[in-house]
Amino acid sequence: MFYAYVIKSVSFNYFYKGHCEDLKMGLKQHNSGMTASTKPYIPFEIVYFEEFAIREEAIKREKYFKSAAGRKFLKPKMTSGFNL
Repeated sequence: MFYAYVIKSVSFNYFYKGHCEDLKMGLKQHNSGMTASTKPYIPFEIVYFEEFAIREEAIKREKYFKSAAGRKFLKPKMTSGFNL
């Protein structure tokens, strides 16, 4: 399975939207500082995700999350984190 996800910094008002094949591993990589764009904002928690059968669908949804309409869609959904 593939995922489009949103993570939020625990310490800052910073959100990151991405896609991956393994949600737990993706979060672990962000929290270990392996992603340069998120490194200054660690630690992170997952605040929203969607599951897809095909990678291209996850990428398409990630791009939507980054659009104005996608941010408006996500705003009410990102109130608390998910425990994986």
